Amino acid sequence: MALSPYVQGFSSWKAFQPALEKSLLYASAKSPEAVAVDKPGLFLTWGDMAESLREMISLLPRLDRDPMLMAEQFRLYRFAPQTLMTGYYEPWMEASPVRTAEFKYPLYGLPKELKMIDLGRFHPRWKGQKLVYRMTEGGIQPFFDREAIDGEGALQGKGDELAWARNLVDIFMLQVQGSGRLVMRDGSVKHILYAGKNGLQYLSIGKILIDRGLVSREEMSMNRIKQFIEENPDLGREIMFKNPSYVFFRLNDDGPFGSIGKVLTPMVSVAVDRRHVPLGALMLLNSVIPRVGGDGEKDFRSLVTAQDTGGAIKGTRCDLFCGTGPGAEYLAGNLKHDAMLYLLVSKAVLEKEQ
Repeated sequence: MALSPYVQGFSSWKAFQPALEKSLLYASAKSPEAVAVDKPGLFLTWGDMAESLREMISLLPRLDRDPMLMAEQFRLYRFAPQTLMTGYYEPWMEASPVRTAEFKYPLYGLPKELKMIDLGRFHPRWKGQKLVYRMTEGGIQPFFDREAIDGEGALQGKGDELAWARNLVDIFMLQVQGSGRLVMRDGSVKHILYAGKNGLQYLSIGKILIDRGLVSREEMSMNRIKQFIEENPDLGREIMFKNPSYVFFRLNDDGPFGSIGKVLTPMVSVAVDRRHVPLGALMLLNSVIPRVGGDGEKDFRSLVTAQDTGGAIKGTRCDLFCGTGPGAEYLAGNLKHDAMLYLLVSKAVLEKEQ
């Protein structure tokens, strides 16, 4: 298990400690006897998950001298024969707190008229499912879709605006990433964070562009999508509206936060599908990532931990949080590669279970 912290830019294994401690807090808050992983050949409780994280944290200071200690004390369990590694980042966007001729496209907070109900209250088969809706004179209706909100002004003037952006492309990309930073015209900076969705199905516009033959599968990336929309504004607007899902935000002085409720760590925090990978999981990710600037690729084989989720993250796909700034934007926009994803489990935990 020849791993290295240097692929994340760390000078020591101890740099992983703050991120792992956040995952430990999440795992420790669960009932220790509750099931976290139940797969062929592996059964783990949340207590087992927390114990593995504690052991890794205690091991970190010794790994700089002897990295092979990890292989001696931990066992790898592969989630799937092969999966996909992608990336996301925290974009910076110029914005205005008021509408102007230049900044005229609203970034919305959670609308007051958006309603949500837990369907599990009505029948066990719907456990974990929520219905997002709005009330009309004709009764319950689905909430407004993207075209209604951005194209027809369905929420305009209702007091839910948080700030104003230059164009719809920036808003769309911010929604895809889930959070970002707003640089206001007065120089102040605010984190803009995920607050909720309109409850409608997410539809990949990248897939639409490929299916229509507008962008090849080989060159598809977030940067290529943005380039296409900017070069073809009318068609780009039409294609954006094909994705009915819409994200609402909130402003904060800190961020970005993952689904475990903690601030994400660049190049360590990953978004997963919690139906396949438990949040808080201590993992090894083995893949390659592009070098910033376009100078080929480099190996990425190191520790990561599951701290976020995403509407487009399905199965064992792993979405690496790349941080913020131009370098992170380049990396996230061009990161798409086959990968191997493993769960790291303490051998002491496994021996205890036998």
